[in-house]
Amino acid sequence: MKQGNIKARAFWFVLATLLFVHTSWAQDILLKGAVVDSKGESIIGASIRLKGNPSVGTVTDFDGNFQLKAPKSETLLISYIGYVNQEIAVATAVSPLRIVLQEDNQTLKEVVVIGYGSMQKKDLTGSITSINEKNFQKGAISTPGELLVGKVAGVQITPDGSPGGASKIRIRGGASLNASNDPLIVIDGVPIDNSAAAGAPSVLSSINPQDIASMNVLKDASATAIYGSRASNGVIIITTKRGKMGQDLQINFSTTNSIAHASKLVDVLGADAFRKLVTEIDPSRKTMLGSANTNWQREIYQAAFGTDNNLSVSGAVGMIPFRASIGYYDQNGVLKTDNMKRVSTGISLNPRFLDNHLAIDANLKVSGTKNRFADRSAIGDAVTFDPTQPIFADGFEQFGGYFTWMNGDKINALSPVNPVAKLNLRDNNSNVLRSLGSMKIDYQTFFLPELRFSLNLGYDYTHGKGKIFVPEQASWEWNRGTTPGKGGTNNEYEQKKVNLLLDFYANYAKEIESLKSRIDVMAGYSYQDWKTTDYKFADRTASGEVVSKPIFPVDYPQNTLVSGYARLNYSLMNRYLFTATVRADGSSRFSKENRWGIFPSLALAWRMKEEGFLKDVDAINDLKLRLGYGVTGQQDGIANYSYLMGYYLSQNTAMYQFGDKFYNMYRPAAYDKDIKWEQTETYNVGLDYAFLNNRISGTVDVYYKNTKDLLNEVPIPAGSNFSNKLLTNVGNITNKGIEFTINATPVQTKDFNWEVSMNFTINDTKITKLNLTEDPNYLGVLHGGVTGGTGNNIQIHSVGHTPGSFFVFKQLYDPSGKPIEGAYADLNGDGLYNEKDRYHFNSPNPDLFMGFSTSLTYGKWSLSTALRASFGNYIYDNISSFMAVKNEVVNPNSFLRNTTSEIYKSGFATGQYMSDYYIHNASFLRMDNLTLGYDFGKIFGKTNLRATATVQNVFTLSGYKGMNPEHAIDMQLYPVPRTYSLNLSLTL
Repeated sequence: MKQGNIKARAFWFVLATLLFVHTSWAQDILLKGAVVDSKGESIIGASIRLKGNPSVGTVTDFDGNFQLKAPKSETLLISYIGYVNQEIAVATAVSPLRIVLQEDNQTLKEVVVIGYGSMQKKDLTGSITSINEKNFQKGAISTPGELLVGKVAGVQITPDGSPGGASKIRIRGGASLNASNDPLIVIDGVPIDNSAAAGAPSVLSSINPQDIASMNVLKDASATAIYGSRASNGVIIITTKRGKMGQDLQINFSTTNSIAHASKLVDVLGADAFRKLVTEIDPSRKTMLGSANTNWQREIYQAAFGTDNNLSVSGAVGMIPFRASIGYYDQNGVLKTDNMKRVSTGISLNPRFLDNHLAIDANLKVSGTKNRFADRSAIGDAVTFDPTQPIFADGFEQFGGYFTWMNGDKINALSPVNPVAKLNLRDNNSNVLRSLGSMKIDYQTFFLPELRFSLNLGYDYTHGKGKIFVPEQASWEWNRGTTPGKGGTNNEYEQKKVNLLLDFYANYAKEIESLKSRIDVMAGYSYQDWKTTDYKFADRTASGEVVSKPIFPVDYPQNTLVSGYARLNYSLMNRYLFTATVRADGSSRFSKENRWGIFPSLALAWRMKEEGFLKDVDAINDLKLRLGYGVTGQQDGIANYSYLMGYYLSQNTAMYQFGDKFYNMYRPAAYDKDIKWEQTETYNVGLDYAFLNNRISGTVDVYYKNTKDLLNEVPIPAGSNFSNKLLTNVGNITNKGIEFTINATPVQTKDFNWEVSMNFTINDTKITKLNLTEDPNYLGVLHGGVTGGTGNNIQIHSVGHTPGSFFVFKQLYDPSGKPIEGAYADLNGDGLYNEKDRYHFNSPNPDLFMGFSTSLTYGKWSLSTALRASFGNYIYDNISSFMAVKNEVVNPNSFLRNTTSEIYKSGFATGQYMSDYYIHNASFLRMDNLTLGYDFGKIFGKTNLRATATVQNVFTLSGYKGMNPEHAIDMQLYPVPRTYSLNLSLTL
């Protein structure tokens, strides 16, 4: 071959190669991937640009996903404020990409769900606490509220104790007296009704706690104002579990089996001690004593078995992440005949379409619960019933053989009822079906990637029905019918509740790099409607005899809320954060003149760590100051039609006779055409901190809340309305407090890890106004009815005092320290002893409460515990004030009533119900749970097995020796069970 030909061929070969390479590099490549932080959490709104052509690019969606066409010759620049920029050569990129961004200050921040969206925790300007599965309370948990007990500063939760029972939740002390103090609860974007349907133990009893991924508590107005007229008592946002993009198929099965028993009983006298006491008080009553030795409390309580079993499958099929679950829960109550069974199913689908520009998040939860409710009044009867009497006795066959106090040949209607009979002869069963669903459709526009539109559709449907049957031989209902000797109950109840939701909002998020700014604007519209269908049935005896018929067989109460809302988030230089929120609510509960309310909020935050004087201080990882102000409302607990004049038909027991016939009559009811929601303005100053490579972190918040237009029932001039009293907006109340949270990791090694978390809350609540005009003679609103006497109330709402303060007489004592019966201090100095001498003496609200959690992990072993403490809370001992007096033990009504050893201390012969002698300091320390776990690792191939053993309600230390120091009045309280449970969890 000639040399010239060789050179020519070489030339053309090189030229073709260069052309091929140039063409190849000039081709655009479609890259797909996700941007996450170092924890693996998705980064929303991260910027992906071409380094050589910044005008070409995109931003990540809500799941951190993106796709972009780029030439091979280019380099991708991935950025997000607060994170270190990252560059990736397109030529070496392999799709799908997983890009991990590191924060500038190395602080790991999770995504927090807020109202209508989510944010990086570091960018929050409001007071929000996020609790996830790792931090939830452990053990046999029946309702979601129990997961948060003791975990969040400013949040006080009192569990009920019964299966599915409602936990009392108070965020920063509540903000109402006569409306609701419950927080707004939002589940997967759907705000739910705070009232439970008929037949349901509580509003959350149908929600399976095992399906919950996180619970975010919004506390101050800058965080809650986006929910406007329903947010004064705080907001709890519940997010359920779902599948993730790229996740392998995962199967989880867990089973928890438990045994619970009443941890404490009332210390009443035993049979022998009772016989001795009765003989000492009145020897003539010895003939009324029996020969039995019955511990009535032991007879009504039981070792309660429970089981909770859950199976879930999660993963992703192509572009469709999913999770499906089914659960079965069966729990007996420690009070016999109490039981709840729940079957729950759930599915979530989170597909992505149109190159991730269209995202759909669909969630559906369906549950059915079957309940049997024990008669809780048996608790009080078991405490007071004569321990010398048997459960069954001859001569009482007409009452099912149960011993019954008689007055001659008739039932003694004033005596306690045989508590075992009360439980066994009452069958109160219900079935509740609930379906809760939501679908969020999020569209990111192609022409403007920073702009997205979201449509959220949701519903909450509940159908509850039940029946109460008490046979004729039940002594307490012996003569309830119209025929003598015929009684009992055979009644039905049924209710349907429908909650419909439509939310539509637009969101625009843009990084302005030239101004070192980020702007995030959201505006939307909301429509929510609640409709209840109440079915009224005839009141019947056990044999079916009609006692009374309903005048209207069906009732349809309904209310609607229409809203517009907007929020602006602005970040400058990753240091200065600004949030502005406004919501306008229109509620059908109020007249046209008062229908609309405006609820604004403003918040500022300064990330001091990003300033030059702190940026290089390695010991400080995060330091952020927050300032917030906002106005929120409260309308839960306000009747749907209280602003309308109405006439109401009388009950059948209040009919008028004309001639030989009886007629139901209409009567007008008092109404207030100007009634409106209660309104709370909140000021909040907060500090978020993290030190020593995030080994120590937490928050400090100081807040002040002022609620006005508080609902109170006030006297009005005669003839001005259809009553001499009216429930109207007249009051004011203030809350102020300090919250402190600290999380620490004292030890962190390869094999051993120790984590600690503590929170403290100081809260002070005062009523500042209760009347239209100042009236120095107006004492306030008495409430807190007690057992004993007639119409006795031990608590009061008064101006200048804490709501629910005890209102009592000051007891006088003899030189030996024994209370003098009927002797009280003349506090007003008028020489008389009367109602004017009662005074405000402490309250059930604590001055300080706290939570403490710690966990130790060594190899495959783990040990954790959670405790709570409350200081400065007081309780009224109604058990002693009612039972521990001689005239109640040996009373004039031909029966005997048991008592406690307190009767020897006071020596009272008659009831002294209003004495401060019965007000006790109920400060306490309670260990809520102690959990030991072991991870067996892989068994049967890829299956992971973990076992945990938990004891709940381990101990309670308190100077108060009654049943439960967490309540205002100690009388007939359902015992808080001590529960031992074993959990096995399998993951494949």
